Amino acid sequence: MVMRGRGRFSRDGGGATISGGRCEQWNLCSVVSDPLALPPQKALEAIGKALKLQYERWQPKAQYKYKLDPTVEEVERFCNIYRSFVKKKRILFHYNGHGVPKPTSDGVMWLLNRSYTQYIRLRVTELDSWLKSPSIYVFDCSAAGNIVNAFIELINASISSGAAKDCILLAACEAHETLPQSAEFPADLFTSCLTTPVQMALRCAASPVCGHVMLRSGRSQLIHVFCFKILTSASKSILSCIAEFTMENLDLNLEGLEPLLCMEMERNAGERHTSFWLCKRSLLHESLDHSLIDNIPGCLSDRKTLLGELNWIFTAVTDTIAWNVLPRDLFQRLFRQDQLVASLFRNFLLAERIMRSANCSPISYPMLPPTHQHHMWDAWDMAAEICLSQLPSLIHDPTAEFQPSPFFPEQLTAFEVWLAHGSEQKKPPEQLAIVLQALFSQCHRFRALELLARFLDMGPWAVDLALSIGNFPTLLKLLPTAAPELQQTLVFIWSKILAHDKVLYEVIHSYRVLSKDIFLLECQSCQVDLVKVGGYTYFIRFLDSLEAFPEQRAMAAFVLAVIVDGHKEGQKACIESGLLDVCLKHLQDSTPNNAQSEPLFLQWLCLCLGKMWEGFTEAQLLGLQAGAAVISSSLLSKPQSEVRAAAVFVLGTFLGVGFNSSTDGGDECDDDEKLKAEITIIRNLLSVVSDGSPLVRAEVAVALARFAFGHNKHLKAVAAMYWKSQPNTGVSTLGSIITSQIGMLRIGGDSTLIIRDGRVSTSNPLATTGIMHGSPLLDDSSQYSDSGASNDSVGNGIMNHVRSRPLDTSVYMDCILSMCTLAKDPSPRIARLGRRVLSIIGIEQVARPIVPSTSNARPSEHITSAAVRLSGLARSSSWFDMNSGHFPLTFRTPPISIPKASYLTRIRRVYSSEFRPHLLNSPALGLADPLGYGGSDANTECSLLPRSNIYNWSYGHFSKPLLKPPDDAEELLAKREAKERSTLDLIVKCQNYSVSKLYNQIASWDTKFENGTKTTLLQPFSPVVIAADEKKHIRVWNYEEPALLNTFDNHEFHDSGISKLCLLNELDDSLLLVASGDGNVRIWKDYMEMGKQKLVTAFSSLPVHGPTICNLNANVDWQQQSGYLFVAGDVPSIKVWDLDKEQLLHSIPSSPDNSISALVASQVHGGQFAAGFADGSVRIFDIRTPEMLVCAAHPHIQRIERVVGIGFQPGLDLGKIVSASQAGDIQFLDIRNHSDAYLTIDAHRGTLTALAVHRHAPIVASASSRQLIKIFSLEGEQLGTIRCHPSFMAQKSGSISCLTFHPYQVLLAAGAANSFVSLYADDNNPIR
Repeated sequence: MVMRGRGRFSRDGGGATISGGRCEQWNLCSVVSDPLALPPQKALEAIGKALKLQYERWQPKAQYKYKLDPTVEEVERFCNIYRSFVKKKRILFHYNGHGVPKPTSDGVMWLLNRSYTQYIRLRVTELDSWLKSPSIYVFDCSAAGNIVNAFIELINASISSGAAKDCILLAACEAHETLPQSAEFPADLFTSCLTTPVQMALRCAASPVCGHVMLRSGRSQLIHVFCFKILTSASKSILSCIAEFTMENLDLNLEGLEPLLCMEMERNAGERHTSFWLCKRSLLHESLDHSLIDNIPGCLSDRKTLLGELNWIFTAVTDTIAWNVLPRDLFQRLFRQDQLVASLFRNFLLAERIMRSANCSPISYPMLPPTHQHHMWDAWDMAAEICLSQLPSLIHDPTAEFQPSPFFPEQLTAFEVWLAHGSEQKKPPEQLAIVLQALFSQCHRFRALELLARFLDMGPWAVDLALSIGNFPTLLKLLPTAAPELQQTLVFIWSKILAHDKVLYEVIHSYRVLSKDIFLLECQSCQVDLVKVGGYTYFIRFLDSLEAFPEQRAMAAFVLAVIVDGHKEGQKACIESGLLDVCLKHLQDSTPNNAQSEPLFLQWLCLCLGKMWEGFTEAQLLGLQAGAAVISSSLLSKPQSEVRAAAVFVLGTFLGVGFNSSTDGGDECDDDEKLKAEITIIRNLLSVVSDGSPLVRAEVAVALARFAFGHNKHLKAVAAMYWKSQPNTGVSTLGSIITSQIGMLRIGGDSTLIIRDGRVSTSNPLATTGIMHGSPLLDDSSQYSDSGASNDSVGNGIMNHVRSRPLDTSVYMDCILSMCTLAKDPSPRIARLGRRVLSIIGIEQVARPIVPSTSNARPSEHITSAAVRLSGLARSSSWFDMNSGHFPLTFRTPPISIPKASYLTRIRRVYSSEFRPHLLNSPALGLADPLGYGGSDANTECSLLPRSNIYNWSYGHFSKPLLKPPDDAEELLAKREAKERSTLDLIVKCQNYSVSKLYNQIASWDTKFENGTKTTLLQPFSPVVIAADEKKHIRVWNYEEPALLNTFDNHEFHDSGISKLCLLNELDDSLLLVASGDGNVRIWKDYMEMGKQKLVTAFSSLPVHGPTICNLNANVDWQQQSGYLFVAGDVPSIKVWDLDKEQLLHSIPSSPDNSISALVASQVHGGQFAAGFADGSVRIFDIRTPEMLVCAAHPHIQRIERVVGIGFQPGLDLGKIVSASQAGDIQFLDIRNHSDAYLTIDAHRGTLTALAVHRHAPIVASASSRQLIKIFSLEGEQLGTIRCHPSFMAQKSGSISCLTFHPYQVLLAAGAANSFVSLYADDNNPIR
């Protein structure tokens, strides 16, 4: 709606005749260049039409009406009509008040009566009551600030009353200012800037007369003009330039400027350039015919023409200024939500620049900071001059070709420079908005996309910044028309955006807050938009393309998984487009040697499949018919834990909940097929219930919960039947799932459901707190203790779900035993999941008091914050890390002797399987918890089921930097190389060391273990000793300080004591492996800081299926160079675990009647280990050979006693070992001579309790129950005897329970049964 006052152009009536500017809208409509040359009515009509046309160019879809010289009644009628027509849309009200009195201080505007004889008041309150909001007002009149001030008072009053108005105001000047009256300016300068900005910017930059007018704006601009003049005349002196400048500007008041000019020139001495936009700067003001500006060839929307290029550059410059100056939320409101509003505010920035030179300060609401001196205007001036230099030739020669401006290439280069040196801590790149504009041009698009991809890869903060500019709609439009060379970059960019968007959505959802003020798009919005424009077809085609790298196709699979995640329309659209067949085809083609079998690709193919039919029964049936279950089952043996977990997720989506609970006779055949498929799926899942990865076991638990939900009644019946059939001995029965482990149990059958006030019992596992007392992994499920279904049919937390067709009883029994296995899992999180699954079938935990810790440490010393969550092992060179952009460090195992190339092999480090994305550290910001309820579906049956976490965890990969190494890669490599050099020096010293005495006690430590010290470990690169008792307590001690560094409990219960400590990745950030007697293995990090220890992973290395827990006398040893963990005990086989894959590699048969009492792995030859048995025999194995068993010997023939210790002799000999039996003899064997030992030492007459063989020095130590430690050389010579004294008070210690050598020094640690640990060195080490 355009309102114009007539009086200014009327030669009669109540109007005022102008004496200043005559041009009204001269930029577009030359017919109005002199309004006085036309009859008044025609002039008004022409001006109104011109203004209407100019607005239509900015927003063609809007409807515009202009009203010339309206009365108050006409304004009211028009406003009411428009508001009723557009309803809640924004209305533009443009008031051109030239020729009428200025607005009053209370905001009163003036209109004419019908006969043009009287001015009529129009109050702001009246106008606002007619137009309401949302609305935008443009006031082009003198003292327009009075209107704005009145409006602001009105808006503030509405905010105070709780009914805020959505009003935007643009005004030509402040309340005390008058519009310029110079004949060289248009009369409506402000309106001209808002509607024809390019022409206005060019005229004011090229007109020499305009420069003199602008000099009136103040002395600062005079100084700038003078500076430019003197800098372009370097041969003249400053004083002569001042005199010349004064003579040229006699019409201006220059009194007192000379000192200022001199000071300015001294400050700018030596510079040859200034940054100002006045005509004196333009190189074209003398040569360019200014009338040509009205005839610039081209179209505003065609960027290949001169006019289109100028408009494009102007848009980029103003957007850049606004984005760098305005707050993010204000930029979004003014420059991204509405096309017309954005155009007006871009042009408003130009109006501020031009009108400030005419002593006018345009104002707005919301108020903008000053932008007229922003340095990006210099870039506009230069680009405009370059473009205008071609104008004469383009007009005179229609065949001349326009040469694009170098503006965008130069700005992209500046952005590239920032990428090389910028970071989150530095100022954001101001060219980011220009990169968005460059995407609109084919010639710049490829480079702009690559630079944008590099920027987004810098982290979520970069994605946040890019989205704040408004890149999303542009990237959406590029999908259907993307050229082949752009596809890979576009897929990468979309994966970054959706990964950040998904994380943000989960964070907001975890707070149960969805604030409309947050600009970033929510996941659902992205899904809808991608489906609406058909973007999913682009990603499906890319996913099926063999030309792209597997990692890039994995990104496409991730994007598709986000599209179908919980979005039924997206699921339908993708299935109709063949996504199911594409995913299955590439999963089926995956072979170990296939280049396309990239683990990340396979992982996301599985996740995409699972999300595509999750909660979509029809799609699940299509997947079963296509063989998805069979194909997914083949992935359960893959070496990557993420692929296995994703395959379990796919299989789990087929179970229980997705099927109808009843069948009709006509569908009996189909139901049989579904039941057969379900049996096959559940048996495949049970095969990985003891997988080494907690990630996999968690998914198995979630899948079993879904199965238990679908077969609830039948599982309860089988559980009750099994419970009744077992003798009540409390041993190996379902009803005695080790009360010391998970408490007493209740078994609920069909008629024994436990209902407490219609809610989930507060005694069920979900509501029990303090499950892991003394562990850093506290149970975080207490936040759900008051959540439950308010339905009287709920039993033990889950609704009864009846199946008409039960499965075989053996299947149900295997499931129940597997649930019990999960319920006793060494990982607290998996154990909680397992107990949750048991509660579904009526096996409910009854909480019992936790056994208090016997440790002397305060609870706060060994219980970390609830923020600690299950995280993964950190390996440096896994496929996941390398493909995510981490620097692939070539780690090497420390050599066992003088370095030789064949022995410096690549190190294996344990793989990371964190449950939660790396960006979210706080528990409050955690993603979907397996124990959490289903958000908005909390009142449904399925909401009580544990939720899968693999999908939420996996997409965190794409939010990490993927294109560059981590910032600390070089530092880590340097530290490792330094450790390697130090290690080599220490090894050489050890190998050449001749020990005469080794009984210098350098330290003694009272561990305060009530049950004595079971095992010790010496840190290789710090003066630290770690000790553990026979129960669960671990202490870390600095023996140089001396000081206790940390104390914590390895597990909760005393039933399975600690048997061995091992150090993983000792040349890097080492991890502490703690093995228990029952075969459970837990790995810790940050264990040397008080209360900071975190459980990295945990698994059962000797899995026992079912509820039984017993001490298996597990013996373990770690082999660093292969990444293998060898485990044996009172079981008929030796387990070889690959911790890099978190997978059982081999199960080697041993002797069913002869348990293994000692185990050691070679640190020289990967895959080789030795075992000592209870009958005194010794066997050496090598998993690299087909037979596995290399040799077997019986060296301890004098007295048949169990082997207490065994070790490989130091050096490069392939198979020399040392074995000690409880009888006291030490045997030296060579595997090349199987029959007899080549050396025998009768070390102790009493009971031999411990043996230690140094890794590099030629010494062996043994201990007896008589508190004696003897040191021998490899030739059998006794080098010394140590009579153990725990302190200098000469108190006798108990029996020596363990001996440990330092790996790279001649230093011995001895642990005794009376809780003391003593350290011994040679005479060269001082006593402490």
